[in-house]
Amino acid sequence: MRQLALVGYGRMGRLLHQLAPEYQFEVKLTLDVDADLARQDFSGIDAAIEFTEPGAAPANLLALAAAGVPTVCGTTGWFGRLEEVSAAFRAHNGAFVYGANFSIGVQLFSRLCAEAARLFGSHRDYEAWAWEMHHSAKKDAPSGTLLMLVDRMRAAGYAAPVDVASSRAGRVPGIHEIGFDSAADTITLRHSARSREGFARGALFAAQWILGRHGVYEFSEALFGVPGEEAQ
Repeated sequence: MRQLALVGYGRMGRLLHQLAPEYQFEVKLTLDVDADLARQDFSGIDAAIEFTEPGAAPANLLALAAAGVPTVCGTTGWFGRLEEVSAAFRAHNGAFVYGANFSIGVQLFSRLCAEAARLFGSHRDYEAWAWEMHHSAKKDAPSGTLLMLVDRMRAAGYAAPVDVASSRAGRVPGIHEIGFDSAADTITLRHSARSREGFARGALFAAQWILGRHGVYEFSEALFGVPGEEAQ
């Protein structure tokens, strides 16, 4: 069994702990969101998964990079410092996987949205929207996932405006919706998460995948392959 550290031990951390043995990981270290990682002993740790909050993530990731721990980060809302964090992992010849969403279903959904955007891009009668809803405790809005979906629509060639909106209420795990509307009809693509389990399983998959690697990767590369690298 590989030794795993969990940085952030709320609902997601406890779920990761529960599922870790299915991915051949033993949780050796659990740290709360306010832990000082620079003072922690990571000897014997094969990988870490960081799920905390936007304000805490960059410092946590810099400490994990300095400690030489291969790291998966599921926290969003901090990507303004992605270049700094990525540089730290590269400087220490480390390994890092980040992503706007670690649900495998969402990653597949994003490909459907990109293909829809490519097809609708040449039909100017259609206007597009992107909407998401999460539980009231989620800090960033719009979500990193929704921004990722819009970015992939743009990359697929959709140049028209996309109206972006967010809602926060209750305990909704996550809903993401992309739609196209014309005078004639409406087409809607929607992903609804039933629980946090999909995110936890994706993060554990990424922690397995990163073992023995060096570099910085976006989660979709772990799933669909790194450009220029033979499929795993």
